[in-house]
Amino acid sequence: MSDTITVYSDYVCPFCYLGKASLESYLDDREDPPAVEWHQFDLRGHKRGPDGEIRDGVEDGKDEAYFEQVRENVARLRERYDVEMLDLDDLPDDVDSWDAQVVALHVQREHDPETFRAFHEGLFAALWQDGRDIGDEDVLVDVADSAGVPAAEVREAVDDDALDQQLRERFEAAKRQGVSAVPTFVHGEHGARGAVPPEQLERLVEGT
Repeated sequence: MSDTITVYSDYVCPFCYLGKASLESYLDDREDPPAVEWHQFDLRGHKRGPDGEIRDGVEDGKDEAYFEQVRENVARLRERYDVEMLDLDDLPDDVDSWDAQVVALHVQREHDPETFRAFHEGLFAALWQDGRDIGDEDVLVDVADSAGVPAAEVREAVDDDALDQQLRERFEAAKRQGVSAVPTFVHGEHGARGAVPPEQLERLVEGT
């Protein structure tokens, strides 16, 4: 059985941020925790046009009642997992995580795991704790600098068409594997979707 948990997530997804906290709680309680492999996933890929822009007019069935339920669930899990995060209404409008995920893929491939982790954690914190627009290239540069990644690398990655295409292919591969929402946690042949609690992650990994 694999000793790795694969996590599919998007930085703009509140449940991904909450799920990360749950995962960290599970890992902290393990004497020999499994490795974690993060995979980028485009939460709003179904609304993204050929030019890469998000099309607001695409119908996805998410009305105000849906978003009110999201707010309630986020508030409940924030309290349950004791997570520091802003209210959804206090975030910048229309944050697009595409460039953040492009740069994250670059850092993941070109730097050591600790540098990627610092950048990855920094992106989540920038949005969910500081309310910064991680779709802004200057914000990405700032987060990268704190992780030890040069600004030039960030700007080159954002403009790298090949990297952009690789990210698209990565998303399509995830969909073929059955990933349809984030966060999704996969261990071996089994998976769990949503910001599930630590005890459910324990069952996923350890079968208990």
